[in-house]
Amino acid sequence: MQYPHRAKKIPCAMTIAGSDSGGGAGIEADLKTFSALGVFGTCVITAITAQNTRGVKEIFPVPPEMVKAQIQTVMEDIPIKVAKTGMLYSRGIMKAVAESVDEYGITIVADPVLRAGTGSSLIIEEDKNSLIEFILPRTKILTPNLFEAEAISSLKIRSLEDMKKVARKIVELGADAVIIKGGHLRKNEQKVYDLLYHQGSFRVFEKQRIRIKPHGGGCTFSAAIASFLAKGEQLEHAVEKAERFIEISFRGALKVGSGRTPVNPMAFLYNKSERAEIIEQVEAAARLIEENPHFLPFAAEVGTQIAMALPFPRGPEDIAAIEGRIVKVRDGLKAVGPARFGASRHIASIILTAMKHDPEIRAAMNLHYSPRLVEAFRKIGFKAAGFDRRLEPAEIKRVEGKSLSWGVEEAIRELHEVPDVIYDEGEVGKEPMIRILGRNTSEVVNKALKAIESLFPRRRKIDG
Repeated sequence: MQYPHRAKKIPCAMTIAGSDSGGGAGIEADLKTFSALGVFGTCVITAITAQNTRGVKEIFPVPPEMVKAQIQTVMEDIPIKVAKTGMLYSRGIMKAVAESVDEYGITIVADPVLRAGTGSSLIIEEDKNSLIEFILPRTKILTPNLFEAEAISSLKIRSLEDMKKVARKIVELGADAVIIKGGHLRKNEQKVYDLLYHQGSFRVFEKQRIRIKPHGGGCTFSAAIASFLAKGEQLEHAVEKAERFIEISFRGALKVGSGRTPVNPMAFLYNKSERAEIIEQVEAAARLIEENPHFLPFAAEVGTQIAMALPFPRGPEDIAAIEGRIVKVRDGLKAVGPARFGASRHIASIILTAMKHDPEIRAAMNLHYSPRLVEAFRKIGFKAAGFDRRLEPAEIKRVEGKSLSWGVEEAIRELHEVPDVIYDEGEVGKEPMIRILGRNTSEVVNKALKAIESLFPRRRKIDG
């Protein structure tokens, strides 16, 4: 069977970078990023590296004339408007790239790769100034980390104000814009700050620090910016979307070797592909709760909630729950609204905290606390742990949304793993509650139903 050509033109982009035999960075990471974002990726290999998650063992640079030939051949056939550069290695390669950029009018997103995350140098030391000579004046946006920004500007960075000074200096050297990645600044802090400087204005992107030693993060981030530019986004919007993309890629990072952890550009696609299915699962679970009368005596007075997270959630906005909860109506239970992402911050806090310890635990529901029900869970083999709200530190209690996260951490600390059931006996203004956790909403509801039904004696069938 023959398929017609797609009428819609797909955006195309180019990566000009080194090849990582370990698959986590360079050309390989860039092409994964392009594909995840719906961009057709082409590649120009500047160097072949023998590397893995532990480091770079060998580098074989591609001759500059071959780099130029690759660019020329692609440009003769495929409409490339945006390219990202990574490892350029030598003055000769940088000069060849600069000449090609001028010839074809390509918009450049430049990741000024000086060394791998493991510390190995990815540029000839005496050729570092060639980046400033050949690449910066042709760059739409430069994406250095702190080390690279210091090396290019010859200034030290110790604070956000230092980052601003360095950003101005880099733009003075020729780049249209720069975003300095602040992951290595104040490593003990919970937040990471990236700084964008464009058209005389600064913008700070703040995000949660993810405690991994990443591999390929810089490549993936710059390739994402290039992808969004190729799709027609304005620069600041492209950076904003790339920031969200790289955060998801960090959350989906894959521990495939014994060294650094490759980020996962495909995590974005996995999240996207499961959104509709998770909505369906949450609503199906809500119907089971509505239709089974055994749930009614144990429904929470404030309403029962059921929720499930995307595989790699950034926050409550990536967790689907029932709008308005499931509430008591006459002699039954009824979901107030449909499932929606971001519908419940409380149960999202429970799931997000549990996922830090076990990423497979993506769903939870709540019921009113009953000692009989907790004991029923234990009798049928489920692990239960509680926390005492009276022991909650005052500084935690003062922050909205922190209490449940603290309680879940306490329960996990008690069992040294994520329990099936986490309960508390409440306090003034707080209803005593049971939370049931599991891999998906179906598992959670079935755990609850199994414990509840064990409390109801089964009638014996009498033969006539």
